[in-house]
Amino acid sequence: MMLEGKVAVVTGSGGGIGREIAIAMAVAGAKVVINDIGASLTGEGQSATPAEQTKAIIEQRGGQAAINTDSVSEWANAQRIVQCALDNFGRIDIVVNNAGILRDQIFHKTSPEEWLAVINVHLNGSFFVSRAAAEHYRKQGSGAFVHITSTSGLIGNFGQANYSAAKLGIVALSKSIALDMQRFGVRSNCLAPFAWSRMTSSIPAETPEQKARVQRLMAMGPEKNAPLAVFLASDAAKDVTGQVFAPRMNELFVFNAMRPVRGIHRSEGWTPEAIAEYALPALKPAFAPLERSGDVFSWDPV
Repeated sequence: MMLEGKVAVVTGSGGGIGREIAIAMAVAGAKVVINDIGASLTGEGQSATPAEQTKAIIEQRGGQAAINTDSVSEWANAQRIVQCALDNFGRIDIVVNNAGILRDQIFHKTSPEEWLAVINVHLNGSFFVSRAAAEHYRKQGSGAFVHITSTSGLIGNFGQANYSAAKLGIVALSKSIALDMQRFGVRSNCLAPFAWSRMTSSIPAETPEQKARVQRLMAMGPEKNAPLAVFLASDAAKDVTGQVFAPRMNELFVFNAMRPVRGIHRSEGWTPEAIAEYALPALKPAFAPLERSGDVFSWDPV
């Protein structure tokens, strides 16, 4: 019971990875606020049914849960989400920022509406809910954030400029929270999941290579991501903050942070011509390849 006595808010927990995290946290002893608006993958429509289904599963397993159906994409809603935890369970200890939508589109065809819709839910939503919880964390001298990022942002992917930008932005947000709130006993980490879920069902499967990748991904259930989320939210991870992890089947990865990998000095300074002649040949061997997440994680999961 690693989360005994704690209260967790899990956004986007009406299905998929969010549902599995909410269930696992309840099984680990936490009281859980299930936040989900019940929208489609693109963020359209609304239904309480997905959240009610998650709540029923938690209660069947002996846990306690409450439901909130506000969208994370607005500040006032985020405050109500946190207040739901306070009203029902008297405190808040854990926030899992999992809510998300997709509006995949090749960059030169991406509309401002498609850009803003994804940024508002993923990045702004993560800020809003985290910020709403932050004051309570500060006063009680403890709290944990688990932000769901993606290898689409950490590494890159086709047709997901909006999603990738939001997910990499979440990493920077998490690091900033970790730095700013460490003195208050607050921790903030990211989890980049591997799972077949509604969010990954839109991955193209046209070429033999794409089909093989999708087949591998379909073998990875969303429940495989829940143990790491529970650990990161628990007191067992009291010294873990500002990190980015990825669970894949039975593997766990930690990502490195951006750091200089090579430098060059010229005492007389640089001109564009000197950069082309001297700096480029010296720096180019350290260039990162133009890869997608599927290129980097192309081997079979173990």
